[in-house]
Amino acid sequence: MRAAGLTRPVVEPPHHVQLECWPSHRPLRTAPWAVEDIHIKGPSLPKIRVCYKTIEFGDTDIHVRTLRDKQQYSDDGGEALKRGISSALWPLFGVIWPSGEILARLMHDQDVEGLGILEIGCGIGLASLVLNQRLMDITATDYHPEAEGFLQHNVKLNDGKEIPFVCTGWEDEDSELGKFDLIIGSDLLYERGHVEVLASFIERHAKAACDVILVDPGRGYHARFSKKMVTLGYSHTQERPQHSDDFEQPFKGQILSYHRA
Repeated sequence: MRAAGLTRPVVEPPHHVQLECWPSHRPLRTAPWAVEDIHIKGPSLPKIRVCYKTIEFGDTDIHVRTLRDKQQYSDDGGEALKRGISSALWPLFGVIWPSGEILARLMHDQDVEGLGILEIGCGIGLASLVLNQRLMDITATDYHPEAEGFLQHNVKLNDGKEIPFVCTGWEDEDSELGKFDLIIGSDLLYERGHVEVLASFIERHAKAACDVILVDPGRGYHARFSKKMVTLGYSHTQERPQHSDDFEQPFKGQILSYHRA
């Protein structure tokens, strides 16, 4: 971080300028307006370094503002700490992970016409942005206090309609989210205890007939989660993703699909 006196105001990318495109998993290159000392200026996020990039999905460009890297942190009001989000965990919502990009590419191709869709633990919400660009019925959730602000900012970058967002945890039984035909998420099972609470959260918000698609990077808990989903009446399949060949590191995860008729 630079001293406050050296910061510059944020320069937003103009809508009429064509952004340079590159896959999000390759080394980050800054666009002309995403200079290295950009900071978000505001009451809740002072001096956070960000960057802008564009990710291609076929003939569709999705523009995103993310944290510049995983070294960023700002919680002056203590809201994240109140929610149990430490300084080490704070920036993880604000970057695009391989699992998130794979999920977004799935949602670019998936036949979801007419479905009510929920993205759990959306983070930057790349999959939600893709679905929103397709004019699908998408709602997003995350527990991080800054996730909604980044998501809606990125919606504006893409000239999209506002995405309904609910800030909620998986143990929240009164989120008023409603029920959905399709529930999606990426890299959600990163602790052993997440298996039960995630399955229960999904069950509270799944219609009687529902599909669930999760991209798991292979942290080791998906087998227990799949067994739990089977007890809830879902059939289960898994497969290797088709969109990971260009990643810098081999993607060892799976696409987990659950179906209940």
